[in-house]
Amino acid sequence: MGLWTRKPIETAHEGDGPKLRRTLGPIQLVALGVGAIVGTGIYTLIGVGADGAGPAVMISFLIAGAICACVALCYAELASMMPASGSAYTYSFVAVGELVAWVIGWALILEYSVVCAAVAVGWSGYAVGFLNGLGVQLPMAMTAGPDAGGIINLPAILILFLVAGMLCVGTRESAAVNTVLVVLKVAALLVFLALTLPQFNAANFTPFMPNGFVATTTADGARIGVMAAAAIIFFAFYGFDAVSTAAEETKNPSRDLAIGVVGSMVVCTALYMAVAAAAVGAMAPADFAKSDEPLAHILRTLGYPEIATAVAGVAVLALPTVILAFLFGQSRIFFVMSRDRLLPRWLGAVHEKRGAPVVVTIVTAALVSVLAGLLPLGEIAALANAGTLAAFIAVAVSLMVMRVRDPSRVRPFRTPIAWVLAPVAILGCIYLFISLPPATQTRFFIWIAIGLVIYAGMHFWRTHRRVAA
Repeated sequence: MGLWTRKPIETAHEGDGPKLRRTLGPIQLVALGVGAIVGTGIYTLIGVGADGAGPAVMISFLIAGAICACVALCYAELASMMPASGSAYTYSFVAVGELVAWVIGWALILEYSVVCAAVAVGWSGYAVGFLNGLGVQLPMAMTAGPDAGGIINLPAILILFLVAGMLCVGTRESAAVNTVLVVLKVAALLVFLALTLPQFNAANFTPFMPNGFVATTTADGARIGVMAAAAIIFFAFYGFDAVSTAAEETKNPSRDLAIGVVGSMVVCTALYMAVAAAAVGAMAPADFAKSDEPLAHILRTLGYPEIATAVAGVAVLALPTVILAFLFGQSRIFFVMSRDRLLPRWLGAVHEKRGAPVVVTIVTAALVSVLAGLLPLGEIAALANAGTLAAFIAVAVSLMVMRVRDPSRVRPFRTPIAWVLAPVAILGCIYLFISLPPATQTRFFIWIAIGLVIYAGMHFWRTHRRVAA
């Protein structure tokens, strides 16, 4: 293939490699999306966002949610048109060409890997807090990375390999466990709302925007302001894109993928706004911003220590659903790229009995565990957002390209006012990217540069092999 060779849309879901089993319906897809979206973002990152924006973290949630909603509608149309695994990578391959697809696939590898690591670190914080509530003290050296005063975050590594093991069992079995845990996770947030809303204090919203709207950098290098917080909180909203990676395991993809993408976004946006308002209303942001388990901390301070321990326990049980969704998505990205011969073919091996890509799942877990064991949550989340924003921009661009290039193509779901929502999604993602810490932007471009070098080497090797043959 050439640098700008496009994959025919009719064969986007095909290849001469192994096939995945179709076992998922709309309920499992919505649960997969909710499981990916509701997690570290609301359970943990709400504290990071409040630290940067103060009470105006509400606006940060609104902005990040609105941009993600525009992107989600773009995803829904493309997923219904191209019911193939690969998400933004596949859409870019069909709409633009191999080189852009590689760059987006490389960015998705960054996104999904780093998200899994970030959630594993967030889970570790709740797990340690839960055990402390039971009187079990774990040494700091074994529960935090070097930047957080420890040596290695063993709980984060442990949960990654436990989830990877679950995925290796099979997609249908993993989806069943995921659905149960999602219900448990949402129930815990509803309990939080029921206990904190009666304690609502409007005075906690004053001053509403202490750090201003535009992202600025403090003397110590921290990024503050509503948009700086939105650029981090953005992490809390994505996850709906993981639904589109399940296309080849969906029974009726042309219908159910749109339901999964849009349905999960609607449920989670409503829940997020309510929880953020209740948290700020119950406690001044400065009082919970530094906590590793902000929701449990708020409940404990309000006089509900047992329920706080229970919420932390639910987080311990249910946050792995986010890891499951993104580790699932990451392994499917690897699977499709290897099937397209852009990665080694052995990564796409599917277990004969389980119908799952076992090798790539284990390899992914091993790579992600290095990040989770050594890096702090805020730094990981910011890096994940950079890769995600690049993928989201590619999806919106692919939508517009396909509307021009193939306007008569059947679209089971059509994005409303696409020529408004797609540009808004692109501009919004660019602004959020600019609002990320400069160091994060630099690391992202270094990652893309490494990817381009690898691609150039692989392209040279494939071309040389064809000539020699």
